[in-house]
Amino acid sequence: MTSTPSVGALLRTWRERRGISQLELAGRADSSSRHISFIETGRSRPSKEMVLRLADHLDVPVRERNALLLAAGHAPHYAQTPLDDPSMGTLREGLERLLTGYEPYPALIVDAVYDVVAANRGIAMLLDGLPEHLLLPPLNAMRITLHPQGLAPRIRNLGEWRGHLLAQMERQIALSRSEPLRALYEEVSGYPVDTGSRPAGAGAGSGAGSGPGEGAAYIALPLLIEHDGHLLSFVSSIATFNTPMDVTVAELAVETLLPADAATAKYLHSLGP
Repeated sequence: MTSTPSVGALLRTWRERRGISQLELAGRADSSSRHISFIETGRSRPSKEMVLRLADHLDVPVRERNALLLAAGHAPHYAQTPLDDPSMGTLREGLERLLTGYEPYPALIVDAVYDVVAANRGIAMLLDGLPEHLLLPPLNAMRITLHPQGLAPRIRNLGEWRGHLLAQMERQIALSRSEPLRALYEEVSGYPVDTGSRPAGAGAGSGAGSGPGEGAAYIALPLLIEHDGHLLSFVSSIATFNTPMDVTVAELAVETLLPADAATAKYLHSLGP
């Protein structure tokens, strides 16, 4: 039987992950290195306020802050309210307006393991024609993007885009220590890769509706993806909530795909409502 780690052991793990010494953490948290040492070794039981203060300076995710509090013998500080709870009605409406207002450009909202919470018609357009088994709920953005029967065969710069997504997941795993996210990473990183994918901009056509404009100057790594015979180019932006006080809200991310060239924007607008 595996014992639950003490709050001291957990805090030490987070401190070491952040590469911060006991003395540096003590200075940031207005404490002493002796007190930090006593907490980590179990000689001192930290108050709820101290746990939250240390977690804040160690940039511990909200979900894991609750775990620290429980390990210290305190009640969780952050609620975890289901998104379909009536109290979340205003938030849901605001997110839906955001997604709808971004059309015809693709946008979606995902949770901590990239399950899709909501998406607009731009995303539906990109998913058109995919096999039904990949579209069954819960729809997972990473799985559907990298699966060999998903969007992967349509992505012209799959090697680069796959590397970007896997690196993004690796950073999140290091930050959150999420086992479900790690399991998803192991799954999608093991998918076979079509080495025939071309690098960004290679062989891209020019002109409205055929692909990115020749010599397009990208501001970020583009997603080059085919749709109905057209090569579309997007750059991705991800937004999260500032200072969230609820685990569910803390783990939501809004991803928007902005056309990277005029041809892509023109094509999306041509599809109509």
